[in-house]
Amino acid sequence: MLAVRLIRLIENNADELTRGLVQQLKTHPRTPAFRRFSDLEIHNRVYNVYKNLGAWIAGAGGTEVRQHYQELGGRRFAEAVPLPEVIGAQILTKNHLLNYVQTHGLGGTALEMYSEQELRRQVEQFFDSAIYYTALGYCNAQQGGKAGGALSS
Repeated sequence: MLAVRLIRLIENNADELTRGLVQQLKTHPRTPAFRRFSDLEIHNRVYNVYKNLGAWIAGAGGTEVRQHYQELGGRRFAEAVPLPEVIGAQILTKNHLLNYVQTHGLGGTALEMYSEQELRRQVEQFFDSAIYYTALGYCNAQQGGKAGGALSS
C-alpha cells in the first residue's frame, strides 16, 4: 500500500527530518524556551516521534500514545516550558513532517495523491491526540498530579 511506503519514507529519513526541525525549534518566535536545550537533546526528543510514527499512527488514540504524551506534558511542565510553546513545538513538528512528505512524496498519479492525502489525515489525527494528551499531562502536573476538570478524560 502506498500509505505504508510514505510512512516508511518518514521513518527511514527520521534523522534528516529531525535535523531540519532542530534549528527551527530553536529559532522560531513561538518556541523561545527551546533555545536553552542542546541540539542533541532536542534531536533525541523529536527523532522518537518521526521514527515511531508508523506504529503510533496505527494505534493513534491508544494507551501508548496517551501515556507517552501525558508524561511528555508533565516533563515539559517540570522543565518550565510554557504550555503554548510546548503546543507550538508540536505544531511545528507536524507541519515540518507534512512539508517533507509533500516535497519528497511519491509523485503525481491520482492514487499517489490520494495516499498522501490519507497520510496527511492520519498525521493530523495523531497530532491532535498528541497535543490533547500533552496538554492534559501538563495541566495535571501543574495541579500537582490531580486530574483536572474537563481535561481528565
